[in-house]
Amino acid sequence: MKTVQMTLDEDLVEQVDSAAQALGTTRSAFTRDALRAALTELQERDMERRHRAGYERLPVQPGELDVWEGEQVWPD
Repeated sequence: MKTVQMTLDEDLVEQVDSAAQALGTTRSAFTRDALRAALTELQERDMERRHRAGYERLPVQPGELDVWEGEQVWPD
């Protein structure tokens, strides 16, 4: 691990400390988890953006997915 110095608003530090204490963890562990979650969210947004762009470039053609209609299950 690497130690990193950060500048944060006092209010944010208080909120992080409060959340970390409620979760029974440390400020550092809470912050690591939050940063990992933020990076995962960014990756998911990028994948969704690329997925959308792909369908905009090559839209689904009529009949292309008809074979899957019988596989759909619609819960009651």
